[in-house]
Amino acid sequence: MRLRLAVLTSALVLLGSSVALAQGAPGPGGFAARRMQRLLTGITLTPEQQTKVDSITARYAAQMPAFTPGQMPDSATRAKMRDVYQKQDAEIRTVLTADQQKTFDTNVEQMRARMGQRPPGNR
Repeated sequence: MRLRLAVLTSALVLLGSSVALAQGAPGPGGFAARRMQRLLTGITLTPEQQTKVDSITARYAAQMPAFTPGQMPDSATRAKMRDVYQKQDAEIRTVLTADQQKTFDTNVEQMRARMGQRPPGNR
């Protein structure tokens, strides 16, 4: 549980990373970039879709709650983070074609399954 919280904390710091970075462009990556890469695995975005996804991620990064790096966020902050991620993912999904949405949905389920398979000490 604590590791998951630490990862979520890291996500706040790195959420501003561009989706272009998440899709393999050179440059630093972090939790948010890896998360977006996982969500978009197997999906090739058009330039127009990429622009929209970049805009969405930037807008939601600005909505992430403030926190002190290196400290675990409280339960209210974690809940806000989950809410922001869920809204962001739902909006990104609307940019995708029906076939891309199927892949996206599969990626979301796989990511959730991986989170559920972690040993209790690593969450």
